[in-house]
Amino acid sequence: MPRYLVVGNGKMLVNLDQHAYIRDIYYPYVGQLNHVGGHKCRLGVWVDHQFSWLDEPEWSISIGYRSESLVTKVEAHHPALQLSLTIEDAVHQRDPIFLRKVHIKNHTSIEREVRLFFHQDLVINETEVGDTAAYYPDQRTVFHYKKDHYFMFNATSESATKPNPQSDQNFEHATGREPPPALDSMYEFTTGIKRFHQAEGTWRDAEDGKLMGNAIAQGSVDSTISSRSYISPNGTSTHFYWFAAGAHLDDVKKLNQYVRESGPGRLIDRVNTYWRRWVNKNNPDFVNLDESLIQSYKQSLLIVRTQTDAEGAIIAANDTDIMQFNRDHYSYMWPRDGALVAKAMSSAGYHGMIEPFFRFCTRALSSEGYLYHKYNPDGTVGSSWHPYVHDGRSQLPIQEDETALVLHALWHDYSEHGDIERPQSLYQSLIRQAAGFLLRYTETQLNLPQPSYDLWEERYGIFTFTASAVYGGLTSASQFAQLFGDDERAKRYLEGAERIKNGILTHLWNEEEKCFARGLYRKDGRWVQDMTPESSIFGIYEFGVLPPEDPKVRSTMNKLRNRLTIRTSVGGIARYRQDYYFQRCSDMNIAPGNPWIICTLWFAAYEIAIAENLADLQQPLETLRWTVRHALPSGMLPEQLDPFSGSPLSVAPLTWSHATYVDTVLKYVKRYKELDSAPSM
Repeated sequence: MPRYLVVGNGKMLVNLDQHAYIRDIYYPYVGQLNHVGGHKCRLGVWVDHQFSWLDEPEWSISIGYRSESLVTKVEAHHPALQLSLTIEDAVHQRDPIFLRKVHIKNHTSIEREVRLFFHQDLVINETEVGDTAAYYPDQRTVFHYKKDHYFMFNATSESATKPNPQSDQNFEHATGREPPPALDSMYEFTTGIKRFHQAEGTWRDAEDGKLMGNAIAQGSVDSTISSRSYISPNGTSTHFYWFAAGAHLDDVKKLNQYVRESGPGRLIDRVNTYWRRWVNKNNPDFVNLDESLIQSYKQSLLIVRTQTDAEGAIIAANDTDIMQFNRDHYSYMWPRDGALVAKAMSSAGYHGMIEPFFRFCTRALSSEGYLYHKYNPDGTVGSSWHPYVHDGRSQLPIQEDETALVLHALWHDYSEHGDIERPQSLYQSLIRQAAGFLLRYTETQLNLPQPSYDLWEERYGIFTFTASAVYGGLTSASQFAQLFGDDERAKRYLEGAERIKNGILTHLWNEEEKCFARGLYRKDGRWVQDMTPESSIFGIYEFGVLPPEDPKVRSTMNKLRNRLTIRTSVGGIARYRQDYYFQRCSDMNIAPGNPWIICTLWFAAYEIAIAENLADLQQPLETLRWTVRHALPSGMLPEQLDPFSGSPLSVAPLTWSHATYVDTVLKYVKRYKELDSAPSM
């Protein structure tokens, strides 16, 4: 199940499903640790002695965000209960606090008592063993803890009685602002055992509208808390729910008190203001783009921000339901994904946001100068399926493009913003170390990189994408060396890049097919071309080996488009022919693979690069519209789509998909302006 809504601040990430249930809480790193693990933290309503959880079919729910913000907006209506809920969720822009506002509308002509129930199903530190859930009477809260992770939960409703006027005056005099609305305390609570013997969890206790008040439970535990209000005929009431995370009980107590004193509603409004200003700080001229495309561009910026940890890891995706398929997940930092995401965000003007990424890569670099397959958000090496031995020979378990693309992205960032201090501080520790490895790791007889794994992490060989990325990495290193007056290294890096280029043109071009090969592999002691149609060959122009208008590039991209287009009503472009990952069709003439968002956008970017007039931009404009049409209702972009239904496959949101959309929009806008200002012939 994709994650339909995500909210975060670089230290905490909270994912919600289509029912507004919390399904993942990542803290203290984005992507590590997940203290819910995909279980349901439910939201329920009791009114007129009837109870309903929001995932029951009677609810009609629409999901989305406040405009240009990381504050959600969920509308839920239950005809039989004659209630409507408007739910807003946010993570505080600075502190590890999740905030929820629930505005309830009574659609009857009588006064009604309404109770909301908030369920907490935590697996702290990703295990149910040894958790404790307890009531804390001093602040009338419930908290869960294990070792150095504490979570404190609270729920209130706005009081119907106005605070004492003298108290209001004292508050305003002391703070310079009006007092927040008076809040009632949490109504009821309970803690208990879950998923052990016959115990389902405390959420079952809520279904009679009352909670038994059990004050503590340990082991595999959960908790439920409630708030209560009386709603006048055809009137409304507002409820709030929040939790804070910290390393100690005192930490979460202070944050809980901060929310009460500031007012949770006001804090949500501040979060909304912050993100609206953040996403609009570098607005380009969007030329002729539809409003829906512009809003998707801004939302993509925000989504990428939620998936970026404050310490620098740009996480691929944080949809833990993928664990059902392979017992692992996407909550890792792949240096390749991270570099291309950082490049797009730099183009969008978020230079400061990506600075920690390059620091992360510097810390992660091996002593030999290469980056490993993938990393955990805390900087440790992630799980891998790349062996140290292949065909009986030792090898490096790497994808060499990942090392090269970090240099490529860093030069792009310097070119965009001119910040010379950042690359200078990384010149010896990152740039020279990585470039030295790229020079050494060469198949000298071919003038190509030595074998490594491809960008899809599936096959071992020498690939056009990887070789092109190495060319881009070495040319970037040469430019940095020249920038810093290191002429000898500048020459050496450039010569190495030119050797790689000659190797690509000599060994990876197929004259008979008029197309670049996917790559080379060893067979019977010699190198053989793999001519499988492969979308990533676009790297031949993207990383500067050849210009996009070169006849070899044109011929290659035309052939690839023809062989990789999905010929269903869904459309789009496959990764490569006979792609088996989540395969939905065995007929390669209909669907050579599933349509991938990034691959489809790569071809749009190529059409933009070779456009000679504004009319030539119509097809890539349609591709941008196609991308937005295939987003989830909340705007999340998945990794890939079902070629027949268009429904999302694999994970959502995929950070790389959103960043590629941002990158393609910016390329479109730039090319449109160039063509629009060009003198007519």
